[in-house]
Amino acid sequence: MNPDYIEDSISLLRAMIRIPSLSKEEKEVADLIQESLDNWGYKTYREGNNTWVCSPNWNENIPTILLDSHIDTVRPAKAWSMDPFGATEVDGKLIGLGSNDAGASVVSLLCAFRYLEQKFQPYNLIFCASAEEEISGLNGVASVLKHFGPLSLAVVGEPTGMQMAIAEKGLMVLDCEAHGKLGHAARNEGENAIYKALSDIQILQRLSLPGSSAVLGPVKITVTQIEAGTQHNVVPDSCKFVADVRTNELYTNEEVFRIIADSIDSEVNPRSFRLNSSGISLDHPLVQRGIKMGLSPYGSPTTSDQAVIPCTSIKIGPGESARSHTADEFILLDEIRKGVETYIQLLDQLQLQG
Repeated sequence: MNPDYIEDSISLLRAMIRIPSLSKEEKEVADLIQESLDNWGYKTYREGNNTWVCSPNWNENIPTILLDSHIDTVRPAKAWSMDPFGATEVDGKLIGLGSNDAGASVVSLLCAFRYLEQKFQPYNLIFCASAEEEISGLNGVASVLKHFGPLSLAVVGEPTGMQMAIAEKGLMVLDCEAHGKLGHAARNEGENAIYKALSDIQILQRLSLPGSSAVLGPVKITVTQIEAGTQHNVVPDSCKFVADVRTNELYTNEEVFRIIADSIDSEVNPRSFRLNSSGISLDHPLVQRGIKMGLSPYGSPTTSDQAVIPCTSIKIGPGESARSHTADEFILLDEIRKGVETYIQLLDQLQLQG
C-alpha cells in the first residue's frame, strides 16, 4: 500500500470539509474531487455534482463493482462549539461537518480504488462521489447509473464502524390529512379535524405488521410532524401530519402504503415509493470474506444510496453512525487508515459470478 495514497486522502478530506457542501450545493466539492482525480492521472466523468472514474483497463467480459459514497452534508447544528468548516485537528481527530458522514468513506473508497486498479482484478471498478444523498434527491447517484452499465455489486460508504450492514430499511414518507368541518369553538359546531387526526395517529402507533425480518426487525411507523388550526376560537377543518415509515425486506413500500391507507380515515399521500429495503445475502463471497476477517454483519435502520442502486449491495465505512448530523462531528484519522485497509482486504482478488 502506497502511504502517499493515505496522506492524499486525508489531505483531500481536510479540503472537502473547508468547502460547504449542502445537498444541491455540492458543486465546489465536486470540482475539488474532479481536479484531484485529474491530477492523479485519471479520466474523470462528471454529470451535475456527481463525479466518477472507471478502471483504466476496462474489460466488458468481467463483472463490475461500484464504490459509492456521498459528498453532500446536512446543515450544521447550532450547537457546534467550533467552526464546522474549520477542519480542526485535535488528538488524532479531524473535526468538521461531513467528516464522518460521509467524507471519510469518500476518501477511503477512493484510496482503495487507487490501490486496487493498479493490478489485475477479476472485475471492473467504478468509484463515484455522488450528490444529494442526504435528501434522497433525484440528481444523486441514481441519475448517473445509466452510464455505468450492468453492476454485479455495490459497496456504499457510510459510517458503520467498518462493520457490514448486510441490509438496511427502506424509507417512505407519508403526508396525511384528516378532514373536518369549520365551527365556532364556543358552540357545539363543526367537526374537529385534530381529534380525527389524533384517532388515526393512535391507530398508526398501535399498527403492527406481522412480517418481522430476522435482520431488520419489524416495519416501524413514526408520526413526526403535525399541523392544524388558524386561531384559538375556530374548530379546524384540516389537520395535517407526517408519518416516517421504515420498511423491511418482507414488504414493498407500496404494500405498506396500502395497509396504512386502509387502516385510517385520513387522506394518505406518499412522497415516493423509490426507497425500498435493500441488502445482500450472508452467502455472498464478499460477506463471507468479511466474516472470516472478523467483521460483524448487521441490519441498519437508516437509509442510504443503497436504496436507489439496483444491484446487490453492502453498506460499510469508517466512522460511527451516532456521530452523523451532530455538533462537532469528527472522524479519527486512524479510522480512515483502517477503513482503507479493510476495503482492500475485502475486495482484492474477490471472485464474483456474472
